[in-house]
Amino acid sequence: MQPEIRKIVTYDEEVLIEGFRPAETPWRMFAVAAVVRNPWAGRYVEDLKPEIHAYGPVLGEMMTERMIALAGSGAAIEAYGKAAVVGLDGEIEHASGLIHTLRFGNHYRQAVEAKSYLAFTNTRGGANAPIMVPLMDKNDAGRRSHYLTIQFSIPDAPRDDEIVVVLGAATGGRPHHRIGDRYQDLKDLGHDLDNPAAV
Repeated sequence: MQPEIRKIVTYDEEVLIEGFRPAETPWRMFAVAAVVRNPWAGRYVEDLKPEIHAYGPVLGEMMTERMIALAGSGAAIEAYGKAAVVGLDGEIEHASGLIHTLRFGNHYRQAVEAKSYLAFTNTRGGANAPIMVPLMDKNDAGRRSHYLTIQFSIPDAPRDDEIVVVLGAATGGRPHHRIGDRYQDLKDLGHDLDNPAAV
């Protein structure tokens, strides 16, 4: 059982000026999106596991290879994330199923030697729906400079019976980061990392 991939779309953005000031280093964010036929479209399926187990490794490996090629190396990627948009004949569960499996995400995580979980969105929409890929530092979930979002769309995807599966990355954080990090907030509030809301 193999995923039926209709097309692969690459998004690449390089920001040279941000906030009316040149970036010391160009700020680059990029993504790879696979437009896949939804094997569960138009019907209720109780057990999604066979397709998840079959599709996850194939998509994870192929898309990770393309991300590393775009970056030049796994080490060049500092922030990462994932997303899926399911077409109108599918469930949010279908979008979630293809990206929320270690059989998919671990290919990327291992290639960039990451410790953090992959930030994510899973949504439903028609062709040209907004694709939002949240990013976070691959090793430090509290590093706010790397809280980023890639936004783009594909004019003809997802069709009603498709899922757009996406990996995203950035080679650095916001160029003029100046809002601190969550650790200073915790220190100022007298809270600890394991219980940031002090509840």
